[in-house]
Amino acid sequence: MTRDDDSPPPTPELLFLLGMAFQLVLTEFNERVAAAGYPDLRPVHGMTFQILGRDGATSSELASRLGVTKQAAGQLVDDLERRGYVCRTAHPAGGRRKLVVLTDVARRHLDIAGRALHDLEAELARRTGADTALLRAELLRLTHALAGDDLPPLRPVW
Repeated sequence: MTRDDDSPPPTPELLFLLGMAFQLVLTEFNERVAAAGYPDLRPVHGMTFQILGRDGATSSELASRLGVTKQAAGQLVDDLERRGYVCRTAHPAGGRRKLVVLTDVARRHLDIAGRALHDLEAELARRTGADTALLRAELLRLTHALAGDDLPPLRPVW
């Protein structure tokens, strides 16, 4: 099928637009975080840091939240521990379980990544003239329409 040269190009489907926007924003964010001194971290690492948060989690809990096997989560924790981003401590409930917690290095990364993300969002708002609060509200409304009140975790499937 051919189109008339004066006709507008077809508008991509919503799924593709969301995916393209996600890829572009994530790529720009990763580049900014790398330039800020963290070239060794990938999105899965940032997601791991978010999951661990202030309280930490076990490797099994981390695996469940990331949607990966316990073995994969254990390998991820081993790697991050070697690099000084997390450490294992005794679990408050006792027993053989270990709690994986963030180190100060990881907390500094989260601060820098948070600033990079907010700066990127503000820059995109300036460049596009978009109301990012409205965009966020609409995306949240879409997400709730699909998932209900229990929002699913964002899993690194890309």
